[in-house]
Amino acid sequence: MSKPSDNPADPFKKALAEATKVMAGDTDLTVTYSVDPSGVSGDAMRLPQVSRRMTREEVLHARGTADALALKHKYHNAKTHARYCPPGDIARDIYEAMETARCEAVGARTMPGTASNIDAKIAAEAQRLGFDQITDPADAPLATAAGYLIRHLATGRDMPGGAQNVMELWRGFIEGEAGGTLEGLQDQLADQSAFAKFARQVIDDLGYGDQLGEDPDAQDDDRDDEAEETGEEQEEPDSTGDDDDQSDEADADPDQMQEEQQDASQAQVSMDDMADEEQGDESEMPEGEAPLEPPAPQPVSDADPNYQVYNTAFDEEISAEDLAEPVELERLRAYLDQQLEPLKGAVSRLANKLQRRLQAQQSRSWEFDLEEGILDAGRLARIVASPTTPLSFKVEKDTEFRDTVVTLLLDNSGSMRGRPISIAAICADVLARTLERCNVKVEILGFTTRAWKGGQSREAWLAEGRPQLPGRLNDLRHIIYKSADAPMRRTRANLGLMMKEGLLKENIDGEALEWAHRRMMARREVRKILMVISDGAPVDDSTLSVNPANYLEKHLRDVIGMVEKRRAVELLAIGIGHDVTRYYDRAVTITDVEQLAGAMTEQLAALFDSDPRARARVMGMKRAS
Repeated sequence: MSKPSDNPADPFKKALAEATKVMAGDTDLTVTYSVDPSGVSGDAMRLPQVSRRMTREEVLHARGTADALALKHKYHNAKTHARYCPPGDIARDIYEAMETARCEAVGARTMPGTASNIDAKIAAEAQRLGFDQITDPADAPLATAAGYLIRHLATGRDMPGGAQNVMELWRGFIEGEAGGTLEGLQDQLADQSAFAKFARQVIDDLGYGDQLGEDPDAQDDDRDDEAEETGEEQEEPDSTGDDDDQSDEADADPDQMQEEQQDASQAQVSMDDMADEEQGDESEMPEGEAPLEPPAPQPVSDADPNYQVYNTAFDEEISAEDLAEPVELERLRAYLDQQLEPLKGAVSRLANKLQRRLQAQQSRSWEFDLEEGILDAGRLARIVASPTTPLSFKVEKDTEFRDTVVTLLLDNSGSMRGRPISIAAICADVLARTLERCNVKVEILGFTTRAWKGGQSREAWLAEGRPQLPGRLNDLRHIIYKSADAPMRRTRANLGLMMKEGLLKENIDGEALEWAHRRMMARREVRKILMVISDGAPVDDSTLSVNPANYLEKHLRDVIGMVEKRRAVELLAIGIGHDVTRYYDRAVTITDVEQLAGAMTEQLAALFDSDPRARARVMGMKRAS
């Protein structure tokens, strides 16, 4: 007999895995739980990790993710999807979001319980992405909003929390441009091929028809016409596409489909009952396997479960626009430009150098047989052989740095006041504009505290009798100067906020780094680069006066260790006047703030070097001892 597990979460995880296999209609599916991003690869599915505590949030997130992935595994055909998938980035994102919504809506018709589970997953993701704080449609992803709207129209369910906010920001535009097409949504849901054509029409209505590429059905018709002209016998192509297996599923035996749906529903019900028992009857668990008291709250930090925060009620994550009026931001930006006037020439040269280096590393290719462009000398022989053949031209095209996002995390502490923060702000501006030209998305974040020496958190601590070892004892202020999806031209003035008197206070680097890392992990880009610009160790007098002297420094090291161990984000740092190589594995220290522009440019350019040895040589990284 196998030894029973001592993890109270194992029965729930086992039940969820079995229910997921039944729902997906694939008994060979392997279900695992991991801290890595969830998804399906072949016959392997990764679900979010569930800890021993089995908090309500963990359980709901795992169930919602499992249902969403299982439904897509069941109702989605990869070949059909690829057949109609647009080549353009924005069009492809909208197409994929709509297909995901279709699978979830079809599943909700036969298994209504999945809808509420997926709602919980969407709510958690929307909260993590800050969707409830967005007020400008430009800051909300159009593709995500389109997927939400399709799911809402198909199921009749309101979207949860921040997801509803994002959907409503874009709803007027989407329905105004594609309202006529959307009226036929219900008739297309069951057939993936028909829905793919429907999605392409919506994308065209929204103004992205130039990103759709060639119509695959039109290409098939051309091939059929050619076959008929040459007298070749050819079978009539299926209206849903040669490679579409979705119609096979639609034409399957109704009794068999009903039986599968009943099995999935029964598995879902049994899993729900088990989850309720796990959460509601903790007192019946064997001694030693779980505490008799209610589960402890989820740790504040993923890197260090023992890291404590006395009060999070006064922390804020806020956009730069909300900290100053537009007129004041413009005035501060003008002041910043005035401060950096002597460096404009040097900064421009560095920006051009960075752009040349990035473009030089892009792999290039050519488009041939065009009507205009550069004369293709290699095709001139055809003119000699057949004088009636027209001249052929070619155009060079670049392969962009696709699926890459860069986050600049700037220390906004009081010690950065003056020239250091001015240099950091202007360099962030230049890097964002330069990387945008190379089609690399950039996010600019800042971190400080709302008050000196504790703020409202410390006042609450004093009022409650000064408990021992309260943990972090100040109010965080995390600032979003520019989101990754917002164009720089709309957020340029935000960087002037760093010149605002009284903004720069104290710095709690560990939580800021973990916040930036969570934001990056929620992004869809494959490659993620996080650059931290700081002038030393974390310092907060209120926290350090009532905790061990290395409390904040230890947490920063733990967060850095977690980020570097997971390897999902490439982390590097620049220390201004202070050695940060003792914290970061890849870091460089500059002694003069005017060197910051060059250091940032060299390191970012080197990150895109395909040769790791050359990359390390150019970056001049010094490993921490």
